[in-house]
Amino acid sequence: MGFTLPPRMNNSAPADHVRSLMARKDALEDQLETQLEILQSHSVTMDTPLVDAEGFPRADIDIWAVRHARVRIIELRNDLKALMDKIMVALQDVYDPSTVSREQPSATAASFTSGASLEPFARVDGVAPGSPAASAGLLREDLILSFGPLDKSSFPTSSSLQPLAELVAAQENNEVVIEVLRSNDQRTRLTFIPRRGWGGRGLLGCHLVPYTA
Repeated sequence: MGFTLPPRMNNSAPADHVRSLMARKDALEDQLETQLEILQSHSVTMDTPLVDAEGFPRADIDIWAVRHARVRIIELRNDLKALMDKIMVALQDVYDPSTVSREQPSATAASFTSGASLEPFARVDGVAPGSPAASAGLLREDLILSFGPLDKSSFPTSSSLQPLAELVAAQENNEVVIEVLRSNDQRTRLTFIPRRGWGGRGLLGCHLVPYTA
């Protein structure tokens, strides 16, 4: 998805930093895709044996090319994970400067606003079975109080959840902690891992809509 920022932050230094990091992320993903295509062209995966039943190097594939691609894939995946942590911190700086913690860049280290002051900004309109949202315990009609570092103040307009969409994209395969309010006034914290390949659409598998009291 394309990366956009609220108009009031388009020219800020933190926003420029996020754009730079996202550009690096796109470049790493392109390189990773290239290396994965090399493996695909040889009909092998990261785990496919490169020797035959007698222990000799397989003659039907380019062993050097496959080994080199595998090494690069590991390196790029590590680089991408480290970059995701940096993007998480940068997004906190853009959307909620007060929650930035430079010494704890992990997604799970995001500071939460005091529970008493949180107000819902989104409502869960549906949860797909077997999705990351379902695995996290999210329920239909839950009201979202916080999503990682984001709370109601992180959204420039009440009709758009764009910051949340950007955060989810940046945190693919990383934990994101959220806080929800349920019909019995119960506040609950859940842990998501946005990911593809769970069998449905999107990284979360739930439909969120803006909420106004």
